[in-house]
Amino acid sequence: MIIIKTEKEIEMMRRAGAKLARLLDDLILGVIKDGASAYDVEMFVLDYMKKINVIPTFKGYADFPYATCISVNEEVIHGFALKEKVFKNGDLVSIDCGLTYEGYIADSARTFIIGDVSEKEKKLVEVTKKSLYLGIEQAVPGNRIGDIGNAVQKYVEQHGFSVIRDFVGHGVGRKLHEDPQVPNFGRPNSGALLRKNMTIAIEPMVAMGNYEVEVLDDGWTTVTKDRSKAAHFEHSIVITENGPEILTSLNP
Repeated sequence: MIIIKTEKEIEMMRRAGAKLARLLDDLILGVIKDGASAYDVEMFVLDYMKKINVIPTFKGYADFPYATCISVNEEVIHGFALKEKVFKNGDLVSIDCGLTYEGYIADSARTFIIGDVSEKEKKLVEVTKKSLYLGIEQAVPGNRIGDIGNAVQKYVEQHGFSVIRDFVGHGVGRKLHEDPQVPNFGRPNSGALLRKNMTIAIEPMVAMGNYEVEVLDDGWTTVTKDRSKAAHFEHSIVITENGPEILTSLNP
C-alpha cells in the first residue's frame, strides 16, 4: 500500500533529510580520502548521529551490521564498513546511509572519487548522478513510476553504461522500504500513479559493464558479475503539486 503523507509528516521528513544532507554533502567529505578506511567512515557517521540524537536506520535493519553501506569499485551496494577496506587512489567509493529522526527516515547515497581515475570512470559517476536528477524530474503528479525508470535507463544506456536491475528504489517514510518499488528502468506511462505527497527514494545504481550482479558470501555485499566498477546516487524526495522536492540535499 502506498502511503500518502500529511503536511506534518513531510515537514518531519524535511528535518530528517536536512540532517542527512549535512552529513553526506559536507561533513563526510573530510573523511573519505586516500588512506582512510570504510570503518573510519562508519565511526564518523555513528558519532555524528549520536551527537544530533538520531537513529542510524541501517544498523540492525534485517540484521545489517553497520550504519552505512560502503561499496568500493565493483561493489554496487550493501558493502561492509570494514577496517581492512582502505581507500586508495583510483577508487570509486559509494556511501549509502539512512537516519531516523522523530520516527521519520531519510535515505540517500553518493559516489565519491578518490584521487585520479580514468575519464570513463569519471563519466560513469557523472552519468549516474545526472540520471538521478533526470528521474527526479519525472516525479510529478499524474506521471507514473515507469516514467522515472525510463528516464534513468535511457540516459544511462545512451552513454554506454548499464542500469542494475536486481535492486530498485522505494517508498520511504516511517519505514525504510515502503511501497511502491521504484525501478531504474521501465516503460513510460507504466506502473503506479504518482500523487501529491508521495515520498520515494530514487536511486540509480549503474555499472560500467554488464548489469548482472551477485551477492558475496557475507550475504549482503553486492558486486557486478563482470567486476566492472559501479556508481550509486540516491535522494529521498516528496512529490508536490509544484513538482518534486529533494529532501536529502544541501543544494536541491
